[in-house]
Amino acid sequence: MNYNRNISFVTADEAVKVVRSGDHVHFSSVASAPRLLIDALCRRGDAGELHDVYIHHLHTEGPAPYTDPKYNGIFFHQGFFIGANVRKGVQSGYADYIPVFLSETQRLYRCGALPCDVAMIQVCPPDKHGFVSLGTSVDATLAAIECAKTVIAVVNRNVPRAWGQAMIPMSMIDIFVEGDTPLEPAHFSEPNEVETAIGRHCAELIEDGACLQMGIGAIPNAVLAQLGSHKHLGVHTEMFADGVLKLVEKGVIDGSNKVTDKGKLVSTFLMGSQEVYDFIDDNPMVAMMDVGYTNDPYIIAQNPKMTAINSAVQIDLTGQVCADSIGTKFYSGVGGQCDFVYGASLSQGGKAIIAMPSCTSKGESKIAPTIINGGGVVTTRAHVHYVVTEYGSVDLYGRSMQERAKLLISIAHPDHREALDRAAFERFGPHYSLVR
Repeated sequence: MNYNRNISFVTADEAVKVVRSGDHVHFSSVASAPRLLIDALCRRGDAGELHDVYIHHLHTEGPAPYTDPKYNGIFFHQGFFIGANVRKGVQSGYADYIPVFLSETQRLYRCGALPCDVAMIQVCPPDKHGFVSLGTSVDATLAAIECAKTVIAVVNRNVPRAWGQAMIPMSMIDIFVEGDTPLEPAHFSEPNEVETAIGRHCAELIEDGACLQMGIGAIPNAVLAQLGSHKHLGVHTEMFADGVLKLVEKGVIDGSNKVTDKGKLVSTFLMGSQEVYDFIDDNPMVAMMDVGYTNDPYIIAQNPKMTAINSAVQIDLTGQVCADSIGTKFYSGVGGQCDFVYGASLSQGGKAIIAMPSCTSKGESKIAPTIINGGGVVTTRAHVHYVVTEYGSVDLYGRSMQERAKLLISIAHPDHREALDRAAFERFGPHYSLVR
């Protein structure tokens, strides 16, 4: 089908002329950041045509030029997550961050807490019925499209035709731009010895028939690599990457034990290699859904044996998890950790797991007497269940403060256990030494 005959295209520079000073602009996320529109918008900034334009999005891959100090007073980033491309800007004050549960990012728009004047997105070419797909980025983007005064879409042949709520009618789009820039790929290193050990301990907690949520990176890949002998696993997650594909090919992941979306891999955004993007293209096994659905704890909980694996920057001896900051420096975001920790905890036979190396790259213990001054608690001590390091796993559910300290110290790095034990004794008093 020659879709060019059915769409009136404009250039990216023409399209972004709809943005006015003071507007709030949403970018589609992760691999599908609308690079052509971002660059055109920055050219308007360079020309001095705009001021006080607010930029919102989840994490985006690739450059984020709008956080450059030269755009101070022109663009102000207020993201829902802090990726590596905006971290320097946020930490220096030229950009900012809105703390929000990932499940509620869509609600910010739908309830009116955050305006959306212009939504900038990418879509696949339309089908014969006049529908396009958001491909790898549904998340809060669907809500932004619904609420925006103007929607600009880059029609990109590299955007996969994903199913689920990714499918939208062309009538929801006001301005079309044509551009076939490749989606941003993600590159992952092979798990090292520590990460492999963490993956093995996590895999031991995953039962046949479990439904999985995990992110991307070395630890999730290490977990997935250990699951080749499991049976009837399912996926209900906020995102997945390459590691899932091998288990689908082996028949390990078939979704047959799921209650919601039986047989389907459910996600809200994706980041991986081109193989992942090819896998979801026109694949009815994959349902790309609104983040208000994927990350709703009560929907998550409907699947039995829901097993959520998330990570942490630091955890204190009472089980408080810091995952978005290092001291007063914001590093990432709340993300979907709380959504899935709570949802998995409510699931019949579910398990919520926090997995992390015992030490930082500098050799400092990530299990600490207290959270570093200024650090934020993302997952509370009341929500935490399993904690995993390369030294094993412990279950803190139903455990007292002193019992938690003993358990966490048992999976800390051996070089730090004596100091942690001493700190626990000083904090909890003489009875601590009697705790088993």
